[in-house]
Amino acid sequence: MGCFTFIKVMMILFNLIIFLGGGTLLGIGIWVTVDGKSFLDIFGSLSSSVMQVVNVSYFLIVIGCILVVIGFLGCCSAQKESKCLLMTFFSVVLIIFIAEIAAAVVALVYTSVAETLLSELVTPVLKEKYGKDDALTQIWNVTMTEFHCCGLNNYTDFENSPWYLENNNNFPSPCCNFASLCTSVDAAQANVSGCFDKILEEIRTNADVVGGVAAGIAALELAAMVVSMYLYCYLDKK
Repeated sequence: MGCFTFIKVMMILFNLIIFLGGGTLLGIGIWVTVDGKSFLDIFGSLSSSVMQVVNVSYFLIVIGCILVVIGFLGCCSAQKESKCLLMTFFSVVLIIFIAEIAAAVVALVYTSVAETLLSELVTPVLKEKYGKDDALTQIWNVTMTEFHCCGLNNYTDFENSPWYLENNNNFPSPCCNFASLCTSVDAAQANVSGCFDKILEEIRTNADVVGGVAAGIAALELAAMVVSMYLYCYLDKK
């Protein structure tokens, strides 16, 4: 088996795994989105891990679609030895690679900007739907319990929300370290951090793991681009 044939077979197998993995994520995402109740019934009670899966159902669909497309392009381009498909595969992976770098730079440099944007988007939703939308309320309750935080920024995110008005102008118990009564005075004294800061702190604590995963993904993407370009240049010489 020549070098070209070996690399071609490895590229087909590698992208087949990506395709199958993407199809699995896509299927799970669609299942949870369409029939989340049966998903929860199978996996038991509303644990935090299950709720996190429910929260990211649309994210799973997007990631699944991207992986399916990449895997399909990679398999077909190698199997058919098509320069056009190889270049398309290279371009798609390159675009994703650049987008990931750009997202990382924005996350590192513009954290305060991201916080401002999230506040403008999330805070109005909390004030409008927390206590009214059961799914959103449960999601935030689980998040605040897991991270020991309150709201996105602080307890004021829940002011005038349906839950706040229905509970005699009290705030959710996590805002007062899970005290049974949580008035504005109690919440101000407790001074519980917002979930945005807590999540950032968690990311920084696990920076090595996050960085390792990111580096691994980047290495795989670079390898995929190198292999596809090698195959393209080999076919170009034939």
